Amino acid sequence: MPELPEVEVVRRGLAQWVIGREIASAEVLHPRAIRRHVPGADEFTARLKGRAVVSAERRGKYLWLPLSGAEEALLAHLGMSGQLLVVDQDAPPEKHLRVRLRFEDGGPDLRFVDQRTFGHVMLTALADGVPEPISHIAPDPFEPAFDEAEFARRLRARHTEIKRALLDQSLISGVGNIYADEALWIARLHWARPTHTLTRPKITELVTAVRTVMAAALHQGGTSFDSLYVNVNGESGYFDRSLEVYGRRDLPCSRCGTPVRREAFMNRSSYSCPKCQRRPRPAR
Repeated sequence: MPELPEVEVVRRGLAQWVIGREIASAEVLHPRAIRRHVPGADEFTARLKGRAVVSAERRGKYLWLPLSGAEEALLAHLGMSGQLLVVDQDAPPEKHLRVRLRFEDGGPDLRFVDQRTFGHVMLTALADGVPEPISHIAPDPFEPAFDEAEFARRLRARHTEIKRALLDQSLISGVGNIYADEALWIARLHWARPTHTLTRPKITELVTAVRTVMAAALHQGGTSFDSLYVNVNGESGYFDRSLEVYGRRDLPCSRCGTPVRREAFMNRSSYSCPKCQRRPRPAR
């Protein structure tokens, strides 16, 4: 699933191509793409017509386009395979095209393409500039609203494994499996380290590691393991070439040479270095 850097790459592309443009028409080609827009497809398309895109925003893994005329936005979650593409309006429809927006200026369409239909788009009200359905999601580490002291306090109060806490979007948003593993490697923390044992300096080190790895990924266009994650122009990122532990089972750690290990974690995989990231001793 796309994480913060991948979604930010898409947001920047949308900011370049759709801000200030007036929507001429919207077309829903698959009902699952707007399944969370309860009023349905006809209401969805009618409310979009004639609205201009004011800006392109993101929190964690969610994108939204605030619209003119009311405190509303077009909210998108890419799911496992969703793509927001800026495509010439005369280009043939993509095989998995779900929603298409056309603009009054006759320029490129904005198309939501989703092979697995786990993603969705919807129209929703804004509350203090944030879509109401995601108001419970915590600020991500790049937002001015992110309070590191409050994050540290809440993290230590969780009494859970550090990786589980990093994946909790109500605590810190935008961090997924890939970047959690990479940040924990940078900070020399095993994924099972109990959160209440972390000192404030170590939490600061971890937050810095999260920002470092995601900024590096953003610089390289995100991480693409297949053709499903692309930017608005259909191009893949290449941060997968810079990963230190994720997906590198049995390959040498670049820091100490110890083979990277893979362990089962929350129905997925967790990668770490056995020497650099010592497993915590069981509590007595």
